[in-house]
Amino acid sequence: MAQSAFDPQSVAVITGGASGIGLAAANRLAAMGLCVCIADLGGDRLSQAAEALAAVSPNGAASVMAWPTDVSRAEDVQRLEAAVGERFGGADILMNNAGVQPGSALFGPAEAWDRVIGTNLWGIIHGSRAFAPGMIARGRPGLIINTGSKQGITTPPGDPAYNVAKAGVKTFTEALQHELRNTPGCRVTAHLLIPGFVFTPLTANGRTAKPDAAWTPEQTVDFMMDRLAAGDFYILCPDNDVPRPLDEKRILWAAGDVVENRPALSRWHPDYAAAFKAFVDRRD
Repeated sequence: MAQSAFDPQSVAVITGGASGIGLAAANRLAAMGLCVCIADLGGDRLSQAAEALAAVSPNGAASVMAWPTDVSRAEDVQRLEAAVGERFGGADILMNNAGVQPGSALFGPAEAWDRVIGTNLWGIIHGSRAFAPGMIARGRPGLIINTGSKQGITTPPGDPAYNVAKAGVKTFTEALQHELRNTPGCRVTAHLLIPGFVFTPLTANGRTAKPDAAWTPEQTVDFMMDRLAAGDFYILCPDNDVPRPLDEKRILWAAGDVVENRPALSRWHPDYAAAFKAFVDRRD
């Protein structure tokens, strides 16, 4: 059998790994027998997540590592990479997943912009730059999975800092994959995870019960694993409310603003409401 990034001897590093999609991915990989390092802001949540992973790992706590990390700080991520190297010898899977969404306004507080872009965009850049060279040098199959967002593609009004950050994640990850596939001897690939509506602490907004429209983090990870096995770069996840064909139409309409020289964000422009509805309802 060909070697895989998901072989039991592999090492996975997941930022934002103490909750949500990150913890669901860590649980899946730990149960498969991989060594797993979760990185997140420190505290009880991180230590409790590590204990939960040790309980599902065939090798227990020996295969689990938790490391307090602020991914917006390059030096924190560099320390994380060094610590993983010292403990496990290096990484084979990197999931740059840490994210925040405190909300933003175009002319609102700069602190919100700094926090969102620092974590959601710079965190992914820092993680990829810190880990990728060592992953390539290992000469083993590897994956870098960066968590993006549909908001980084269709850029709906309402949270511009988040949209800017996630649009940057898409652009960066595309450039990363181009770099990796043109690096001689490289066995590492990059992938852009584009979740749908997932019920996590980031999206709960005070709710304790999962909305019917949302997927669980575990459903999202199941879908991600299937699409990674298929070799997808763009892992465009549906949810219980929005099927893939609707996502595709929304993405095509957004691109059409440029091609057809429509007003910016015409999907939300009253003069184009009927045209957008007709486009979505059209059966190709």
